Amino acid sequence: MGLVRGVHSDWVYKQLQLAADSVIDFKLDELSDPPRNLISVRNLRDVGFDGRWHPLKISENFEVTLEK
Repeated sequence: MGLVRGVHSDWVYKQLQLAADSVIDFKLDELSDPPRNLISVRNLRDVGFDGRWHPLKISENFEVTLEK
């Protein structure tokens, strides 16, 4: 399920996060040149994860991969 922040109250988002097996955040860093698409894992139940922001690479055919 995908959600956009700012539509509902913070209480709604907290309840949904508690019920979800994972919470993954995406953001567009418009301050960098060129702008970058980023991904971060906020919560991943029963699995170790790296919560840092990682850049995404979007190819011409819209395939998305982690940038190395």
